[in-house]
Amino acid sequence: MSSLFYLNKYLVKYKWRLILGTIFIFISNIFFVQQPEILSEAINTISGQLESGEENTRELILKTALTLSGLYMLLAVLKGVFLFLTRQTIIVMSRFIEYDLKNEIYDQYQHLSFNFYKKNATGDLMNRISEDVSKVRMYLGPGIMYTINLFFLFGLILYKMISKNPELTLYVLLPLPIMSILIYFVSRVLNKKSERVQFQQSLLSTIVQESFSGIRVIKSHVKEKQVEAKFNREAENYKRNSMNLAKTNAFFMPTIILLIGISTILTIYIGGLQANAGTIERGEIAEFVLYVNMLTWPFASVGWVTSIVQHASASQKRITEFLKEKPDLDENANEDKSVVFSESINLNNVSLTYENSGVTALNGITLSIKKGQTIGIIGRTGSGKSSLAYLLMRLLDPTEGKIEIDQQELAKLNLERWRHLLGYVPQEHFLFSDSIKNNIIFGANSDEISDEEVYEYAKNAGIHETIMHFPEKYDTLLGERGINLSGGQKQRLSIARALIKKPEILLFDDCLSAVDNETEEYILQSIKSDLTEKTAIIISHRISSIKYADTIIVLDEGKLVEQGNHKELLAQKGIYYDTFKRQEIQAKEENKKP
Repeated sequence: MSSLFYLNKYLVKYKWRLILGTIFIFISNIFFVQQPEILSEAINTISGQLESGEENTRELILKTALTLSGLYMLLAVLKGVFLFLTRQTIIVMSRFIEYDLKNEIYDQYQHLSFNFYKKNATGDLMNRISEDVSKVRMYLGPGIMYTINLFFLFGLILYKMISKNPELTLYVLLPLPIMSILIYFVSRVLNKKSERVQFQQSLLSTIVQESFSGIRVIKSHVKEKQVEAKFNREAENYKRNSMNLAKTNAFFMPTIILLIGISTILTIYIGGLQANAGTIERGEIAEFVLYVNMLTWPFASVGWVTSIVQHASASQKRITEFLKEKPDLDENANEDKSVVFSESINLNNVSLTYENSGVTALNGITLSIKKGQTIGIIGRTGSGKSSLAYLLMRLLDPTEGKIEIDQQELAKLNLERWRHLLGYVPQEHFLFSDSIKNNIIFGANSDEISDEEVYEYAKNAGIHETIMHFPEKYDTLLGERGINLSGGQKQRLSIARALIKKPEILLFDDCLSAVDNETEEYILQSIKSDLTEKTAIIISHRISSIKYADTIIVLDEGKLVEQGNHKELLAQKGIYYDTFKRQEIQAKEENKKP
């Protein structure tokens, strides 16, 4: 249970609800344990009246029965009232903690670095904030409530039984040590099996999430049966692990009930012998039987609570694993200091090696980007173009060398304020399941964006006319990841989202790859006004996207191999020249097609 100690801070936060709930449980059980005494008194009184042989026996019995049954019902009602108050404090407390814990996890997810998301599956992340937190809540609510209830109820019943008949109490409680040993060993088994079930559930969530996200790829390659077979295989493993866990639980509760049943038999047998000997009255036997049966559910619930605790322990262990994860980047460096870009961005002998794969994406890059310049970056697939973009946005830090902004090291600047200066259009465009308008204004630094501004930047991105042909125009709702748009339309929306931010630095990461040459030329001409007095970094594998740049750099296998403007690079007749000629031939062949 050591992993559950992490939750103590929340129990302290809501300590008054927990204290009140504990008081309500105690009061509720005080009323509860009085009920067997009333039954005992009823049996003894009525038996005495029957044996007395008085003429008005019937009337006396009826009066006694009505009085004691009324008192019994009153105690039951009072117990119910305080049970309601118990749930309104402890169960509600567990819901508050569930809310806080989900927020803490989500906040942690927001601050974790780019590398974290490259190492962990989305389905697993989702499972920890949903299923795992739900299992932890069961421990904080029912788990704590029933444990406290067992503690008070057993203590009160034990006190009542010992005060009535210590010898009979000893015989009644003989099975309890066996129960304690059983609970200890079964708990260890439950913990291991719970962890296996949770792991398998995360794996299932990952498969489902990937299947739904990649449904077009699955259908286009006619791989539905293979994906279904993979899901069924893992679902079968999940079922097998869950059934093993269920078997352990199924064995546990009947055993508890059997031990309670043995206690009941001992009560009746030993109590009967004592009644015949005249040491106790008949009503006390019934009272002890009720006391034993009052312990049936609390002790039977030990198995259920143990299962809840073990599930919660396994889940909290998985949650804490991510909560303890430290971001690779210090996002709050110089928190009180503003970030200004007025001169240049300098990369000094920068190298980047990916931690997971060990691949060196960039090797010894030295580059200076002046404010107001337009820089083009070109290279083959895998040459390090996107990796360079990640470094400039500081999604990653270089493994060697350093990046400086106006002679200040980027790693020492406040990351949030630096990114406010950037407008980024990724190669893998992402749109939210929201309206087109909201997807565009998502990039804005201000909450007050007029429709005219939205239209203006959509026009600059070459998407306005397309949007106006939709029935709902800018209020058109997009499917998940913008599935109801084409690749080119999604890219242009991403460009509009970056432009509306009015950033000082625009970073285009091969964002025009899904549009034709004519549309590409239109977009580039349209955003020229947005590039005035701004620094633009255009990454592309097509020379047509970058030929107007002030400086073009050519990357090859992570190294900067050529640098200059379009004319200078053509004159060098190196990699850039070869690429230009190849793309020129391809363009001519495409133009010949009918």
